[in-house]
Amino acid sequence: MILYSVYENGAMRKISKVDFSNTKVYLIDDFKIIYLWYGSNSSKRKRDFSKKRANSLNNKRKTTAKIQIINQDKEFGAFLAIMDLLKKGLDEDASLEKREELELEIEDTLELIESGLEMDLEAELTLAAHKLSNEKVSYEDLSRRLAELQLTLLKVNKEPSEKEINKKTKEILKSSSTYEELCWLVSELEILIEKKHLVEK
Repeated sequence: MILYSVYENGAMRKISKVDFSNTKVYLIDDFKIIYLWYGSNSSKRKRDFSKKRANSLNNKRKTTAKIQIINQDKEFGAFLAIMDLLKKGLDEDASLEKREELELEIEDTLELIESGLEMDLEAELTLAAHKLSNEKVSYEDLSRRLAELQLTLLKVNKEPSEKEINKKTKEILKSSSTYEELCWLVSELEILIEKKHLVEK
């Protein structure tokens, strides 16, 4: 089973657990069945993209999976039985075999902006992550940057020590995250901090 969160710009990011937020759209690939879970306040754009992604996955298979749409608070059948597992999260080691890289959908994002649509957080993240990716920062330096951001958020008003940063950096280096995923995570934390969504300046 592989879990994905579907974004407003069409990007699909692999995740380890599902929080069932009412604005989210999830694609849960159980190989024989592809579940598309729609939060009650999720956008039509996310829903439409999820259907395209499910069909794209099916087109790559010898045996196609059944696509089943699940609406929030109207879950039924076998999906009910796996909801607790999805909330708890999958064992990451077990899912690494079929891990798919996060793709930064920069062309789709630019197209949305050029069409005159207001840039949302996901579009802003995609642009920032794409820009960071083009800076060609080393994987190790990017991991350290992410470690510093994570520790800064945890400690709020206290500076993390060099020892703590080094330890956290080693954990990130062992996480098997792709370069694009690190760019996304670093950009996400920097933007959220700047917008005061997580900490007060």
